[in-house]
Amino acid sequence: MVREAESHADEDKRKREEIEARNRADSLVYQTEKMLNEHRSKLSEADAKSVEAAIADCKKALEGGDIGAINRAADALTQASHKVAEAMYKSGAQAGGSAGGATNGAGTKTGEKPDDVIDAEYVDADEKKKE
Repeated sequence: MVREAESHADEDKRKREEIEARNRADSLVYQTEKMLNEHRSKLSEADAKSVEAAIADCKKALEGGDIGAINRAADALTQASHKVAEAMYKSGAQAGGSAGGATNGAGTKTGEKPDDVIDAEYVDADEKKKE
């Protein structure tokens, strides 16, 4: 049984590499499509078309079984998706720069407290009973 497993080790390794490449490419297609749909207005038409072409190429590569083609298409899609991320960054920087200061996660300027925050002390009733 051990010899049989050893004889199929190369085949198993190749299959695993194919599955990992397919999963990576499929995930990348999904994420890039979602990002493109959400932020298409921030991209030029040429950039949007190049990202769509890279998505189509990656989907086509996924239909085949060539690991090298899948990896090349995924790498090309990664490069194309950087255009979307760059456009998101630029629009975020422009929006943040016009706000007039740094903000924290609550949407207020750092150092300020939101108006609806109430300071309170929490006391565990179970802890009081134990004493």
